[in-house]
Amino acid sequence: MSAEIAQRLRPYEALLRRLETIPGIKRRLAEVILAEIGPDMSRFPSARHLASWAGMCPGNNESAGKRLSGRTRKGSPWLRSALVEAAHAAIHCKDSYLATQYQRLAIRRGGKKATIALGHTLLVIIYQLLSEDKDYEELGGNSFDEWDRQAVHKRLVRRLEKLGYAVKLEPASPAM
Repeated sequence: MSAEIAQRLRPYEALLRRLETIPGIKRRLAEVILAEIGPDMSRFPSARHLASWAGMCPGNNESAGKRLSGRTRKGSPWLRSALVEAAHAAIHCKDSYLATQYQRLAIRRGGKKATIALGHTLLVIIYQLLSEDKDYEELGGNSFDEWDRQAVHKRLVRRLEKLGYAVKLEPASPAM
């Protein structure tokens, strides 16, 4: 079976190698993902459409102005399980954007919801890689802090001041 699968996926070898660059996705998961969504992303107008089709986006259940359960929709069970498996593997990659995103989400939402959210992020990344013929670029574990340095400074200074410290910020001298 493995030889048959390898032979049928030989025309898509470049796409499989591109998917394998994403943390948490190795050869078998790349094969499952490519088999489920296909190599042609033109049938999905955006990554949101792909996530909705796959059932990896939150539902919207609102009645009388109240937001009720945001359970995810039913979609492809094989793609969903592959993305959750990839998310579990990506969580354990040291100093990666995906592991940091999981840690930030798990604090607020809990582990299971954060895993599904990370699977959604992986699906968006996969859509971008396949539709734009780009390679995956790792942003790093500190990318969230780098996006808004001023907010990080303010938050940490405020936190230290609440603990009773007087804080004066000075730029660090370059290491010699």
